[in-house]
Amino acid sequence: MDLTLIVVLVIAVALFFDFTNGFHDTANAMATPIATGAMKPKVAVTVAAVLNLVGAFLSTEVAKTVSGGIIREGDGGVLITPEMIFAGLIGAVVWNMFTWLRGLPSSSSHALFGGLIGAAVVGAGVGSVDFSVVLSKVVLPALLAPLIAGLVGYTATRLAYTITRRRDDKSERGGFRYGQIFTSSLVALAHGTNDAQKTMGVITLTLIASGALGAGSGPPLWVVVVCALAIALGTYTGGWRIIQTMGGGLTEVKPTQGFSAEASTTATVLASSHLGFALSTTQVASGSIIGAGLGRRGAKIQWGTAGKIVAAWFITLPASAAVGAVAALIASTGAAGLVVDAVVGVAVIAGIFLLSRRRPHEQSSAMEVDVAATSVLSRRRARRAERKGRVDTPAGGVEAPFVRLDDSEGGNR
Repeated sequence: MDLTLIVVLVIAVALFFDFTNGFHDTANAMATPIATGAMKPKVAVTVAAVLNLVGAFLSTEVAKTVSGGIIREGDGGVLITPEMIFAGLIGAVVWNMFTWLRGLPSSSSHALFGGLIGAAVVGAGVGSVDFSVVLSKVVLPALLAPLIAGLVGYTATRLAYTITRRRDDKSERGGFRYGQIFTSSLVALAHGTNDAQKTMGVITLTLIASGALGAGSGPPLWVVVVCALAIALGTYTGGWRIIQTMGGGLTEVKPTQGFSAEASTTATVLASSHLGFALSTTQVASGSIIGAGLGRRGAKIQWGTAGKIVAAWFITLPASAAVGAVAALIASTGAAGLVVDAVVGVAVIAGIFLLSRRRPHEQSSAMEVDVAATSVLSRRRARRAERKGRVDTPAGGVEAPFVRLDDSEGGNR
């Protein structure tokens, strides 16, 4: 098979992964302002999409980590081929779609790294992966960042309540609710500076592996542009399943908590992007929300939901690596193997999407946010739904409590 065709195929799959990254991670920025009524759903995802687009142009440090750090370079260039990268992307996309179906805010970043590592080990040997870089810029940040973000979120929430001396009264809904518009926008901007670059790095790595770019090259401008557009479009479609889990599945989010969680998420992600750490914004956002929940007196954390999310974090990298390894093994048979990978990958993705359409839970009585996300529950219906207690999250995934999205918090009557 012609090498140029392989490169084009890899770029297409990489951009589709970038798209899934966008709708998978929309919740990182917009779950809490939607949950508190600070922003209407449609407005929230539009703002997130625009700022993801802008953020993608602000830095390329993470892209360089992906394209020139994780995979070793040999005398003839990087020790990986476009075919292996294609296999790794299959592993990442399949895992992203599966966790989206289950409503689990897993790490798109770790799915990508896992897929690439699994494919590289099978296709080029263990020596093709620089595990010291994986440890220092992927694994350690994954362990430390959620804890740091949670601690900052807890401290910020306690400090905010101490300064204002407010507790869940109507006055709290003013300044902090509007402040969430600013902080959630910063999270979306930070997400663009980190996550969009991972796909830039993969495409750059592919061009280096094919000989189109020299070793050590950064992403060309056209790569930056198409990756920015892909993640922005994915963000605009909205990941409503994961938004529901993040917005209410961990704790009931009040404006002060939302403001504090988003501020801590932004600080953590921007610092990591500057240092070139390929951080999971999903993990940071989840840690911030839990920390902010602990910071509000009387708040309840759904530890069962948190436990399932953490479990998904731990299995994401090895699970996507396993899929990537199998795909690389099949691809090693030649052109026929690549065709098999492509057909099976498309079939799995289409099957997951069709399964999601057959399960109506995405528009539950707990959170009537459909794909268009144009309306929220009225105050009367919200209170009636709240009295019914807990409900299942979309697609039978993580169970989440009611998320209040009524007119008293800025929704539609």
